[in-house]
Amino acid sequence: MTRMKGAHVLFFQPAAHRRDRSWRKPGQKVRPEVTVYTLPPLATGEERLSLPFRWGQRRQARFIQRQLDRQRVRNYLLWATSPVHVHLLDRLSYDTLVYDCDRDWVDLPAQWEGSLAQAADLVFAASPNLLEQLSPCSGNIALLPNGVNYSLFSNAGSTATTLLPKVNTPIFCWSGVVHAELDLSPVVYTAAQHPEWTFLFVGRTEKENPYLERLRRFPNVIFAGERPLMELPDWLERSDVCINLLRTDAPDSDIIPSRVYEYLSTGKPVVSMLWPEQVEQFPDVVYAAYTEQDFSSLCQRALDEDRSWVAGRRRAYGEEASWPKRAESVLQLLHTAGLL
Repeated sequence: MTRMKGAHVLFFQPAAHRRDRSWRKPGQKVRPEVTVYTLPPLATGEERLSLPFRWGQRRQARFIQRQLDRQRVRNYLLWATSPVHVHLLDRLSYDTLVYDCDRDWVDLPAQWEGSLAQAADLVFAASPNLLEQLSPCSGNIALLPNGVNYSLFSNAGSTATTLLPKVNTPIFCWSGVVHAELDLSPVVYTAAQHPEWTFLFVGRTEKENPYLERLRRFPNVIFAGERPLMELPDWLERSDVCINLLRTDAPDSDIIPSRVYEYLSTGKPVVSMLWPEQVEQFPDVVYAAYTEQDFSSLCQRALDEDRSWVAGRRRAYGEEASWPKRAESVLQLLHTAGLL
């Protein structure tokens, strides 16, 4: 939206936890046209249907309205990214509503998302399955896959060669949160089969993951922890192969995570786990594995590949998914729908 001439973006991010008091701080101007605020925290879980939750929604709406008044904003486009935002609609005087759906919200009541999609002037869906799921609720819906900061991930910094100086074996890297639901069994299998390889996890780990304790016992598995975004390209550059895994709480999901586009932007080989009936999304540049055995053998193929031509093709896919390209699509769709 910052590519719209004269546009000013007020970005409201959720509180990190229930005791987060960042909402008391003034907005942070991260760019001349972008100001970031933190919303007051909301009740979660079963409390979502309680009186405290409804009170929290009213407080969030009042908070948003105060910031709009301070900025003297009268006419604006409301960009909603979660079904929870449906509770704000009656309390805000927006001109245009866009619902941007980038995941399957199975943990929230279906009627929330249905009502939000029906109220929206335009709906974006991050995958074909999501588009099909939301189509009955909206007559104006478009496919908008995830994107990537291509310029960042296609240019590794100078510190890449200084990372993990004592590791001289092939490195297979996962970048992102190790969620409790992340299926790490392919790595458990392959790390045991190939002690001469190193598996690197860059990102926060959730201790509830049932595979973590076992993986930590492997001498060829490294958990580097959470790293600043600007460092991630260097960690990927230090690696030989990038890996993508599945979450057990998202069976049959066809959403391409931003992580995959980040991998492609580096030009590095990518080995990705897929669901049994899932169609390969990038068959010419990504090694698609359906079993632990597939994963192990394809890691070897990825390590041995001739990258003279395929690296450039991967980067081309990454560039096509760059945020400037995605922004062009959004603006075109908004204009076509008569919303700008």
